[in-house]
Amino acid sequence: MSQLRFLPMVLSLMLAFPVVGAALTQPGTPPPSPASKVPCGPDHQIIYKRAVTLLDNAEKKLGGHYTAEAKSMAKEAKSLFAILQKECGQDQKDRLLTPKEQQQEAINQKMTSDEQTQADSLVKSAEEKFKKATLLGTSQPDTYNRLMREAESENEQAEIRSIKAMIYALRTEQMLFSFLAK
Repeated sequence: MSQLRFLPMVLSLMLAFPVVGAALTQPGTPPPSPASKVPCGPDHQIIYKRAVTLLDNAEKKLGGHYTAEAKSMAKEAKSLFAILQKECGQDQKDRLLTPKEQQQEAINQKMTSDEQTQADSLVKSAEEKFKKATLLGTSQPDTYNRLMREAESENEQAEIRSIKAMIYALRTEQMLFSFLAK
């Protein structure tokens, strides 16, 4: 019963908000763009530092053969850099890169490409070995087991190379948004 008492008030507020919003907008003024709503500031510096820390830790975990943790950290860093790209992308685009930064960007892109190419090649090889092993089935158990182990190993190597590729790409993002570290 008490819910019915508040229903007219809620409905009137829902109707009033669009009218009030329209009245506050000045005629002839375009609405603010999403990029201009959020200036790049101290909050973004915190996001940047968190992303860099995650990226550093992901690299350490990958070196220590903690692939799942490394992947998780790299993905989280990627999502933080995506936020920065969305909200501070224009500030980053307005900033000119130094020749050293341009060179580093090219190196990172090459390393990303190389690692991803190797990962794709390993995945393809693993798939072929898995198909061969499946065809052999129980007729040649030793060959079946060997091929399955090789396929599993190649899949693991592909995963590691894919994570490395992501880290190289994110290192480029780190460099591009380094102005937030200051």
